[in-house]
Amino acid sequence: MMICRTLAVLLTAATVIAAPETAAAQPAPSQETARGADEVKRADAAYRKGLRLYTDGKYAEAEAELQSAWELNPTYDVAYNLGLTKYQLKKHKEAAQHLSFALRHWPLMKAAAEKRPEAERRLAVSRALVGAVNVVVSVAGAEVLVDGTAVGKTPLEGAVFVDPGEHRVEARLLGYETASQTVSVAKGGTAEVKLALAKSEAQAAAPSGTEAVGGSAAGAGAGAPAAGLAPAAPVEPASPPQPRSWVPVIALGAASVVGLGVGVGMTVASNNASADGRAQADAILKAGGGCPDAPPAYETACSDLRTTASRVDTFGRAATVAYAASGVLAIAAVTYALWPRSGTKASGKIRALPEAHIGYGGFVMQGAW
Repeated sequence: MMICRTLAVLLTAATVIAAPETAAAQPAPSQETARGADEVKRADAAYRKGLRLYTDGKYAEAEAELQSAWELNPTYDVAYNLGLTKYQLKKHKEAAQHLSFALRHWPLMKAAAEKRPEAERRLAVSRALVGAVNVVVSVAGAEVLVDGTAVGKTPLEGAVFVDPGEHRVEARLLGYETASQTVSVAKGGTAEVKLALAKSEAQAAAPSGTEAVGGSAAGAGAGAPAAGLAPAAPVEPASPPQPRSWVPVIALGAASVVGLGVGVGMTVASNNASADGRAQADAILKAGGGCPDAPPAYETACSDLRTTASRVDTFGRAATVAYAASGVLAIAAVTYALWPRSGTKASGKIRALPEAHIGYGGFVMQGAW
């Protein structure tokens, strides 16, 4: 039985973002936000088309649509339905991979919980027909390949499912020697693979080569007469401290305020979309309908509800990015304002490099003290 995107996704996204429900001017979405919204929209269209094809028994066509939705927006419900489709096509290795992903990310909502036992049953059947390989690599970020096909980067989220038989597992990372191991896996069995990556010879030789050159130079210097030594570089007198420019502080502070405003605007938009979704869901429930396995009479209403849920998710992500950017800019302004000034030229070698991620940000200071 297939599963549709329901109010669970909408309410989950709305709960994560807490902000006043007051009306505010909403800034135009950024190009990145618009591109993300377009991908979600296309994924939703492919997802719904895949559901219809599955219901009609056209599993090969449904697989292509659901695979497209998965590549654009890999969520638990897409993984669940794609896993069911692979199951019907007897592609049990891929079915197990997608169903296990869906179960790892299954939401704690009553409507979704009703479908979980079905996912567990199908996974158990597929799992009994294939093998599993748990791969652990000593270095994070390494690309893992099974029989020459990339399956992800370390650390892998879960087991890699394979056909019964012998398989070659490799781990590759720039600057390290490739590590590999061949394992044999039976139906329903599990193999453990642990790969230790060692630095390549070029990487390992670089520091020792540098030391060797330095040693030779020192030896030559020790044997040379004192008169032949190159004169030492003079120590330049310290120059008076330069006055601090407050223009960067003002510019960074203003940019931080703008980022905060964008975040508030996106949060308000997300809350508004969440309210719309709750109203749509209430209307469907009052009419005696429901979105899981929705009958034709409720297809339009459920489609609108899914679109609203996508809006909540898109605005929520945009708000998170805006808040993170605002925080990074604020940190930059404070760092510049409080950083001690020095009159020597060595101070010019100190650099502040911004480092921003979703949910947090900061600056990495490089230089000599």
